[in-house]
Amino acid sequence: MVSAVLFDMDGVLVRSTEAWFRVVEAAGLQFRGSKVTREEFMPTFGQGTAADVEVFKFKGTREALDAFYVAEFPRYLDSVWVNPAATAVLQWCAAQNLPTALVTNTVSPLADIIIEYAKLKTHFPVMATPDRVAHGKPAPDLLFYAAEHLRVDVRQCVMLGDSRYDRDAAAAAGARFVGLGIDGLRRIEDLALLPGAVESLRGVAL
Repeated sequence: MVSAVLFDMDGVLVRSTEAWFRVVEAAGLQFRGSKVTREEFMPTFGQGTAADVEVFKFKGTREALDAFYVAEFPRYLDSVWVNPAATAVLQWCAAQNLPTALVTNTVSPLADIIIEYAKLKTHFPVMATPDRVAHGKPAPDLLFYAAEHLRVDVRQCVMLGDSRYDRDAAAAAGARFVGLGIDGLRRIEDLALLPGAVESLRGVAL
C-alpha cells in the first residue's frame, strides 16, 4: 500500500546547483575569509546547513548561516531550473488521492521562496524543513515530520529523491525510496516516470 508521496526539492522538482554554488561561495568569504571552491562544493551539495558549517569550517552558527542563505539566494533565482514534469506529476498524485509533502534540507523561508518561484506551493500542504526538526537528512526526522502531519504511516510513504541523503533518510525512516537517477527500491531517470514507479509499489508488502 502507498499512502503518500514525499518529494525532495532540489534535483527533483527544481535544479539550483549553480545558484547554490554562488551562495556558498559567497558564504565562504563571509564565514571563513575565503571562497568555497567548486571542487569543495560539488560533493557536498544537498547536505544541509549544519553540515556546511562543519565541512567548510565556517565560523558562526547554523542559524547565522541560514540567515545568510535566505538573504543571498534570491539574487540567483533566475538561474533555478524548474522541472517541466513537476506540475503534471503532482496533479497525478492529487487525482490518485495521494497526499504530498516536500521533504528538503532547505530551511523553510528559503524553501518557500523557491517552491513559490516554481509555482508548486499549492501542491504541498506539508513542508518538512530542517528548522522544524532536530536533524535534517540523512537522519529520518524530516520523513517522520511529513508522515505525522499528513497523518499517514511513514512505512507506507514513497520518498522520491536524487541523492544518498534522501536514500539514507528513507531507509532510516522505513519509507520506500524511489531514486531519480540513483538506485532505490525503484529507479527512474525522468520525473515524468514517477506514476509508473508508484503504481508498481502499491501492491508491494511492507
